[in-house]
Amino acid sequence: MPVREMSEHECLQMLAAQHLGYLASARNNRPYIVPVHYAFEAAKIYGFSMPGRKTDALKDNPHACIHVDDLAHHDQWRSVLIEGKYTELPDTPEFHNERIYAWSLLQKHDLWWEPGIFKPNADGDVGAHTPLFYSISVDEISGR
Repeated sequence: MPVREMSEHECLQMLAAQHLGYLASARNNRPYIVPVHYAFEAAKIYGFSMPGRKTDALKDNPHACIHVDDLAHHDQWRSVLIEGKYTELPDTPEFHNERIYAWSLLQKHDLWWEPGIFKPNADGDVGAHTPLFYSISVDEISGR
């Protein structure tokens, strides 16, 4: 399969069609990457998470990168990379509408809360923390 650059339109179509990506962040000069379910709309990626290492890193350094791939076969694949800025959507009047919007997009997909909900605390109680929603603006996009 010859490798070629995807157009921005092709990249955006792929983002809309897929729902699993890998969110990368950096904190204290250390990279961190995790799988996330997402929804894409209006030049933003929307996601859901429990508080933890990922969200702490993104609060300290809001520059984020998301990788989304579509692997049909070892010689038949597509890959999109997004660079953007993380914004937490707290349960406050200021973010209420965007938070509800994020939830409305995410809940259209099966298992949208996984793996974000699986963040047990020290005694294993998943419900001990308040889940959060976030967005990542699409500042730069590329694909092959």
